[in-house]
Amino acid sequence: MSGRSTPAQNGSQRRSQNLSQIRKAQMNDARPQSRNSNNVLTSLRATQIVASKPVLPAELIATILDYLPVPDLMRFALVSRRLNEMVYDDTRWTQKLRNMGLWNENEARQRFDEAVKRKADAQRAKEMDEARRTGANLPGSVNGVAGGGGRPHAGSETLFDAGVEEERHRKSIERAAVKRRATFSDGFDESTTSPGMLKAAWDPSIALNVLKTFKSIRGKARLEFGRVYGALNPLYTDLARCKGHSDALVFRSYRDPEEQAQILANLKRFAQCDSAQGWQSREQKLDSMIGVFENAVLREFEQGYAAGDVDGRMQRYAHVLVTINGGNAAIDAFISNHPVMARNIRAGNPLDCLEAVAPGHVDLGASQAFFEKLASMMVEQAGIADRVFPRDVDILTPFLTQLCEEIIADYLTALFDEAHLKGIETYVKAVSGTFEQSLRFVASLVPTKASPRDFRHAAKVSVTQCYEKHIDLYLLEEMSVFRSKSEAEVGHWEKEQMDQEASSEAFFMSNINRQAAKRDFLSSFKKVVMMPVNVLPAFPLSSPFASARPAAAANNTTAALAGVDTAYSRPRTPTLSDSATPNRISTPAPEPPSTELAAKAAIMNSRLEGIKSLFSIEVALNLTHFAKTSLERAANMVRMGGKQGEEARQQCEIIFVTMLGILGDRHIKNGFDKAVGHLGAYNPRQVREFRAKAMAGEDLEGEAIGVEPLVTFLELVNVGDLIQQMVDVFYAQELVATKLTDRDDFLDPAVKEKKRFEQMLDERVAAGLNKGIDVLMDEVEYICASTQQATDFNPGIDKAGEKNSSTNSGVVDIGPSNTAKQVITMIGGHTSMLVGSTDKNMLDIFMQEVGLRLFGVLCKHFKRQRISVDGAIKIISDINHYSAFISTLRQKPLMPYFQALRELGQIYLVQIDPPAAYFGGPKNGKRVSVFSTKLSKTAMQAKELAAIIADTQRYCGVLTTEEVFEFATRRADWLVVKGDVEGAMYGVGCSVM
Repeated sequence: MSGRSTPAQNGSQRRSQNLSQIRKAQMNDARPQSRNSNNVLTSLRATQIVASKPVLPAELIATILDYLPVPDLMRFALVSRRLNEMVYDDTRWTQKLRNMGLWNENEARQRFDEAVKRKADAQRAKEMDEARRTGANLPGSVNGVAGGGGRPHAGSETLFDAGVEEERHRKSIERAAVKRRATFSDGFDESTTSPGMLKAAWDPSIALNVLKTFKSIRGKARLEFGRVYGALNPLYTDLARCKGHSDALVFRSYRDPEEQAQILANLKRFAQCDSAQGWQSREQKLDSMIGVFENAVLREFEQGYAAGDVDGRMQRYAHVLVTINGGNAAIDAFISNHPVMARNIRAGNPLDCLEAVAPGHVDLGASQAFFEKLASMMVEQAGIADRVFPRDVDILTPFLTQLCEEIIADYLTALFDEAHLKGIETYVKAVSGTFEQSLRFVASLVPTKASPRDFRHAAKVSVTQCYEKHIDLYLLEEMSVFRSKSEAEVGHWEKEQMDQEASSEAFFMSNINRQAAKRDFLSSFKKVVMMPVNVLPAFPLSSPFASARPAAAANNTTAALAGVDTAYSRPRTPTLSDSATPNRISTPAPEPPSTELAAKAAIMNSRLEGIKSLFSIEVALNLTHFAKTSLERAANMVRMGGKQGEEARQQCEIIFVTMLGILGDRHIKNGFDKAVGHLGAYNPRQVREFRAKAMAGEDLEGEAIGVEPLVTFLELVNVGDLIQQMVDVFYAQELVATKLTDRDDFLDPAVKEKKRFEQMLDERVAAGLNKGIDVLMDEVEYICASTQQATDFNPGIDKAGEKNSSTNSGVVDIGPSNTAKQVITMIGGHTSMLVGSTDKNMLDIFMQEVGLRLFGVLCKHFKRQRISVDGAIKIISDINHYSAFISTLRQKPLMPYFQALRELGQIYLVQIDPPAAYFGGPKNGKRVSVFSTKLSKTAMQAKELAAIIADTQRYCGVLTTEEVFEFATRRADWLVVKGDVEGAMYGVGCSVM
């Protein structure tokens, strides 16, 4: 049987030969050899051969001893001293006790330590008493004699004491006698080894409790084994000889079932140390006796279960079955006889969850009733188990395990298979919902008194095992449900947007299509009229021009006509009936544009107005709702723990990653790309002209000028920022708070995908803002080019090149020009929209980019102007106005650029008088020589201007000297003073003296 430590089997013939050889060797060793006086060396040689070469080695002898019965071992020990030591070795008997499960090494070690301590204490007490008695090592003692005493005679030393030697000889004789009687006195007497003396010496009461009183003591294992052997071996050998259970000594000596169970259990343990020949048959005979007894007791237990006698026969015979072999038979009977386990009562019908439900749904009320019924049954059985079984027998754990394997697993499998046939969404809802109900079922269980501390964990493991074979399919279908619903939502949104865009484009292009159809009709009619008459009868009268064109062309024309919105075009055709109709609508519908350019402008305007709806926050909400539902279902499966729980947790992260992929790459990214494309195709002049015509000639000049695509794009950015905040909240609440992911783990897939989503959103926003800034700067250039008057910076000359008389009035406007005001108003309106709705870093980048682009546009604009000294005040006022606006942006990197612009305006304030004609004299009539070294007034003024231009520190390192010189060329008097300024800067015209 299992647990037995049995040596290898040998044949009986080989065993008898080995034993005969051992006895012969020992006898030859012990028998006195006959002396032959004639040949002394021969006898000496024979003695040496026998003594130096034994027949068998010690290891083989020890192996043989493991196979001998106990009586033979005792006889074997009488052969010689060497064999006696081998038989009496304590490890041999310790191994037999271990086989029976009796020997406790910790107890033996503790007893040995206590014995050593007691012996040491007794030795010290004895030494102290001896010293106190003899006076040795005490104060006042001399040479070990108390009280001093005189010095003994130097030659009086006792060499031999006859009394002491006689006492020593007597003790040695007694010790030898005790050793000779050790075989039949140290735990093994004649009653234990001789079956004939059984009735006179064996006590049945000792055999019942002999295993309970066993003690693990080092050095006395043979004695303890002898006590157990003496109590149980008579019954064991009797069972091997008897032919039936009726004449067995066990059942004749013990009448009470409890005692019979106890003695049979003791014999079962005792049989584990039997390694002698024939142990299999003896153990088989014992097992058959135990089986007969167990079947009889089990029938009594089942009858008590059927009668409901819980505290009577069930309790008594359950204890008997537990005593004999742990109660496995009683536990199996207790479980299998329950009506639910025997299938006599049906706990629930899994198909009830799928009846009368909408598609994609499942009724979890029926499954809840199923688990509640099982929970109440288990609570009831736990109370009965506490009354029937001993306190150390756990009945509830195997009951729950078998319930899960046979009842719950079958119920769930049938439900899931049918739900999967109904639909994938029904299946995932059934799996997740029933798993949550099963966990509540585990929480409602009441453990018994014998249940282990980890009963609830074991119960959870048993329940989750019912879901292990379904978890892989569930996770796959859960992802499929989420992906299909999300893609369907985004696809429906995209279809609506495409239909709306197509209908708008068809509306605006309806007149264009109608004009093309008219041209096709007239060309076809012309061909028909010009054809010969003899061909005409072959044509259908209903369409005289249809066959004049190739079939393909006819099909194209038909397709073109079919694409025309006839419902819109027909009411717009003027007829007499329309004019005579008294009930005509007073407010006519908007007329579609009749030219292709106007139609494209209208389409552009409609697209720009639709930028803010290129992706929807409603779609984002629906996607997050789908993800939340799937995550909640999948998060329930995380509580399975182990490998399946980890797979469910990873699936939760994959659902989040998939949501970000669909929401970002397919929805938001496409929306931003379309918005950037619309911004790139925007032409503000065309849109403004179309709107002016659409307003039936209303004056739009007084309205504020704005770059509407950027306005709508900023609204789209706000929507994107709101969606990002929604994703952040969803991530924090659904994944981080539930510990489905770790936000600090930068290698986590959810963390990586979230960062990628945010990066994509920032890149698209930056691209859109960049395109919006381009459009904004285009509008700035348009304002500067269309509203900046030539007289703003050169007021002395009108359009005809004549001197303007208004400059003589003495009134000078030192404020900024209307162009500067419009530019700042437009830019300020757009930049203020981002404040509070955009990330600060993104806002700073946007403001700096606007400032740099504005600086570049202004530089190009100033280079196109002709600026006089009188107009310098106006340009300086404009530059100051621009600088004041830039300072409100609070961007320090921009300040040096506009500071350089302010310094740049000083080059136009320098007054340079026109130079005198060569060799021309002043009013006094004196002629000036060209070789004169005295600088003229013009040269001195030009030198001052050259110093301003060449001063690079004045312009904060933004503008180089060449760039400032280029700005200086835009002075109104540059052609007059060019030579003097260049001469002052580069030395042009100087002569070496």
